[in-house]
Amino acid sequence: MADSFTFDFSLEKCTAILQNNPYSEHWHEALCKILPDYDINTLERVACFMGQTMVESAGYKAIIENLNYRPETLCKVWPHYFNASNVNDYAHQPEKIANRAYGGRMGNGDEASGDGFKYCGRGLIQLTGKSNYAKFAESIDTPLDDIPEFLTTFEGCVQSACWFWEANNLNALADQGDVLGLTKKINGGTLGLAERQQHTANAHQILSS
Repeated sequence: MADSFTFDFSLEKCTAILQNNPYSEHWHEALCKILPDYDINTLERVACFMGQTMVESAGYKAIIENLNYRPETLCKVWPHYFNASNVNDYAHQPEKIANRAYGGRMGNGDEASGDGFKYCGRGLIQLTGKSNYAKFAESIDTPLDDIPEFLTTFEGCVQSACWFWEANNLNALADQGDVLGLTKKINGGTLGLAERQQHTANAHQILSS
């Protein structure tokens, strides 16, 4: 598998980058199988990919969006949807929160449709919204209804992130070592930039050793 890369991408190196994640062997298998299909196959590209996804997924451990918000956090994160008059009806109820916060946008139906929770963030770069799920489903010739479950598998987590990477032409930024540019494309801002830079540099050092 690993001979599809232009460098040595061994299990040992992957495990070191993932900081002894208990499922390192499964992640390595999925990465080796899928990354080359999206031309994420050079040291620079893989280092950038893993540096970003380490932050996005909390070390390849948070593959489903955590929506268990407290009242004050809900009002801060989504002030347009939650306020003092309704927040206690939603706090600590992930399904209700997602259906309200994501309902009626990103291709989702209204709050009552349940699409917000069905298409909440999943994968190493959390794919969110029915429109994105549908585009990803089409790209891998898979029925849309199968995608939510697929995104909770090792391969699904990796492949959805690779699809996002390719759709946003992130290899070009990775080739330039542009962690700031990658962060803006992935995050929509610069949240966690220092951590992303640190993880990318760490991955680069390990992969080049």
